[in-house]
Amino acid sequence: MAGADASGAGEWNRFAEGSVERRMLSALSDRVGTALRPRQLMVADGVRVEVEGMDAAGTIVVQLVANQGAYKPAFRNKVLADMLKVIWLRQVFADVARAALVVTTVTAQALGGWVSTAAADLGVEVWVLDGDDVVPLPHQS
Repeated sequence: MAGADASGAGEWNRFAEGSVERRMLSALSDRVGTALRPRQLMVADGVRVEVEGMDAAGTIVVQLVANQGAYKPAFRNKVLADMLKVIWLRQVFADVARAALVVTTVTAQALGGWVSTAAADLGVEVWVLDGDDVVPLPHQS
């Protein structure tokens, strides 16, 4: 079941108070109206998969791309890997209806060109951290 947390870790897992990742999850939680927290999930054959955010019902899966500083082309790889992960989990777990990425303004640059179009076509919501809030990626609103 997607809602089962196999980690045994605390509610926020590795995200310290005041961290960018915690701000991202809190802001998206406010937007979607339900708490999102890190989870470890079990998939077929006992494989563990960590997700950076999921609601208690297991209907929303979220990955965070919290890189800051100067943009590096490697950020695009992280965005694409996380996009693949949420799409895959949405397919593996029947309860997962929504897949989302939350990015910083720096990593939003990785969503130029075909990447944002692919995210929209594949039903991946992309949110951009804006202070203590998140806003939809401009081309997806």
